[in-house]
Amino acid sequence: MIRAWGITDKGAVRAQNQDSYYLKPLGESLVVAVVCDGMGGAKAGNVASSLAVEVASDYLENLPPEELLRTPGEHLTQAAALANDAVFHKASREPECRGMGTTMVAAVVGREKAQVLNIGDSRAYHIGEEGISKVTRDHSLVEDLVHRGDITPEQARQHPQKNLITRALGSESRSRTDLYEVELDQEEFLLLCTDGLSNTLTDQEMLYEVLHGGTPESCCQRMLDVAMSRGAPDNVTAVLIQIA
Repeated sequence: MIRAWGITDKGAVRAQNQDSYYLKPLGESLVVAVVCDGMGGAKAGNVASSLAVEVASDYLENLPPEELLRTPGEHLTQAAALANDAVFHKASREPECRGMGTTMVAAVVGREKAQVLNIGDSRAYHIGEEGISKVTRDHSLVEDLVHRGDITPEQARQHPQKNLITRALGSESRSRTDLYEVELDQEEFLLLCTDGLSNTLTDQEMLYEVLHGGTPESCCQRMLDVAMSRGAPDNVTAVLIQIA
């Protein structure tokens, strides 16, 4: 059995929530999740993220579950490509949406493994008794600096350009996404989140809340509460999926 929970909030500073997410169980042994963080101004960021979630989730939800489980990576890639087309063409046609884009982290989760797609700096984490590990690699200037060894992960958290991403859905005519496969044992978790959460809580704090902070059902709310207690300068979205 797979259980899942999600939450999104505009945070303590922003006037509008430009994050969007979709989370749906498709039977007892299949969950689909999509998380997006929009960018491009007061109106356009919200348009980009909600449109990308709508298009991607519509494609994934209408596939036969057995087909989705057979080739999840192909279908996640196609869902992202369709979302990219929708955002890119809307930005091209409508002046108020020009330049908009969105991150995306999406997952198809079965009983023993998950396929994860990402573009931008929204993240997926694998969490279990052995600890927490980041599944995805951010498409960001700061992540590139960390990868080259120019700065440490700790320095990256305080870097003045940590929000500058190098890839986004809708910014180009074709999407450039990455795929990852994660083995999931019983009682392990997959956490999808926007940078409003990962920039406010450390990996170890997220690990603590998921495993030790209370029930899984209340975990997303607890992490949001911690972010809010620290000023939550950005929108916050978290989706938690558990192999029960």
